[in-house]
Amino acid sequence: MVDKQPIGIFDSGYGGLTIFKSIVQQLPEYDFVYLGDSARAPYGNRSFETVYEYTLQAVHWLMKEQHCPLVILACNTASAKALRTIQQKDLPLLNNDNKVLGVIRPTAEVIGALSDGKHIGILATQGTVHSNSYVIEINKFYPQIQVSQQACTMWVPFIENNEFESDAIDYYIKKDIAQLLEKDGKIDTVLLACTHYPIILKKIRAFLPKHIKIITQGEIVAKSLADYLQRHAALESKLTKLGIQTFFTTDDPIEFQQQTSIFYGKEVAAQKVHL
Repeated sequence: MVDKQPIGIFDSGYGGLTIFKSIVQQLPEYDFVYLGDSARAPYGNRSFETVYEYTLQAVHWLMKEQHCPLVILACNTASAKALRTIQQKDLPLLNNDNKVLGVIRPTAEVIGALSDGKHIGILATQGTVHSNSYVIEINKFYPQIQVSQQACTMWVPFIENNEFESDAIDYYIKKDIAQLLEKDGKIDTVLLACTHYPIILKKIRAFLPKHIKIITQGEIVAKSLADYLQRHAALESKLTKLGIQTFFTTDDPIEFQQQTSIFYGKEVAAQKVHL
C-alpha cells in the first residue's frame, strides 16, 4: 500500500478551484491533489474526442502517478463529454476498484427542489450545452421540469484573461442572459453550470431579474461527495487523512499561483507536470 492516497480533483484550468474550495471546507481532513490543465484550457469549445482524450490523460496521471483511488472531475465540460466513457470503458482497465465522479449528476439530483415554478435555466459553455447532459440528467430525476440552456461562449475567455471586472464582459453577460430568458419567460432558477462563473456572480446577478434564484455548484458537489464517502466505506477507508493539499498545473506554476487567489481565495504554490 502506498503511503498517501489522496482524492484527485481535475479541471481544465482554474475554475475547478471554486468547487475544490467548497470540498476542502466540507472535508478538511482528507488529502487532495488538484490538477489544472491550464496549458490546454479552455475545454468549452473543444470536440468531444479532444475533451475525452485530455480528461483521460489527467485521470490516468492522478491514479497512476498520484495514487488517487477517487477522482472528481470538477469541470462541467469534462463531466459532460468524458465522464461516462471513462467510467464504462477506461476505468475497468485502469483499476476496477477506483472511481471517477463528475459535477453534473449531483447538481441534477437536487436542483428540482430548488425551483418553485419548475422552470430552470442553464448558463454553461458551448460544450456542456451541446452535450445536453443537464437536460438529460435533470429529466431523469424531475421529468416535469422545463430546462432551457444558453451557451456563454465569451465568459470563460474573459475570466481566464483576468478581464472579468471590465465593462467589456457586461455586454456578453447581458446578451446571453437575455437570450436565455427569451427561451422561457417562466424561468425562476438559473444554474451556473461552469465552475468559472461564480467569479462573475455579482455581474450575473445585476442582469437577472431579482426574483430568479442563482445556483452555484460548490456546496452541492461538496455535500454530495461527503455523502458518497459515507455510503462507500471500502473506498473511503483507502483515503489518507493528513489534511495535505497539493497543486499541479500543465502550464506556468507562477501564473497558476496568481490565479488561485481569485478562484481559491488564497495563493498556493503549484508544480508543473506534463501529461
